[in-house]
Amino acid sequence: MCLFIETIRVEDGQVYNLPYHVERLNRTRAAFWKDISPIDLTGIISSQSLSGIWKCRIVYGKEIEEVTYMPYQMRMVASLRLVTSDKIDYSYKRTNREGLNELFGRRGNADDILIVKDGYLTDTSIANIALYDGNSWYTPAHPLLRGTKRAELLDNQLIVEKDISWLQLDDYTHIMLFNAMIDWERIIIPVDRKHLIL
Repeated sequence: MCLFIETIRVEDGQVYNLPYHVERLNRTRAAFWKDISPIDLTGIISSQSLSGIWKCRIVYGKEIEEVTYMPYQMRMVASLRLVTSDKIDYSYKRTNREGLNELFGRRGNADDILIVKDGYLTDTSIANIALYDGNSWYTPAHPLLRGTKRAELLDNQLIVEKDISWLQLDDYTHIMLFNAMIDWERIIIPVDRKHLIL
C-alpha cells in the first residue's frame, strides 16, 4: 500500500501552514483513491501542550495511519554537492525515500546534495531551494516536490518560479534551503566552489 507523509511545524502550540498541508494531503489522496471525502487535519493535530519547536509527522494512505510528535533540531547544511538523476521522481511526499537516499549517499564530504534533473536544478534531499541574483529569489519551476513552504512563499511573492539550468549557477550569489520545518532565511549558502561542489 502507498503511504505518504505530511511534516508539519508546531511551535509553542501553534501549527504552521496547516491549510497548505491539508490541501496537499487531500490532493495526494484524490490522485490515488477515488470516492474519498476530504480530511480536515484541524481536529487530528493536538498541539496545545507542546512548547518549543516540534515536528508533527502524519502518515496516511486513503485514511490517516499515524500521527507522531518529535522535538525538532534543525540539521545544519553548509555545503552541497551537485548530483544528477534524470529518473528520480518524488512528486508525492512518500514514506519511501529510497531514490533520494541513494542520491544522498553520493554527497561525499558535502552536507547535502543539490539534485539536477534533465539539466535543471530541483531540490536538495530535504528541502526546496531558491537562488538569489542580487535582486530577487528564484525557485526552480519544476522541483521534485512542490513543498508547502514553497507554496506559501510563492503566494506571498517572496520567490519567483523559473527554470534554472545548473550551468547558470554563476548567475547567482546565494542559495537558500527551506521546507515546512526550516524557516525562510535560516540556511543560506554562498554559491562558490567551497560550498557548492560540482
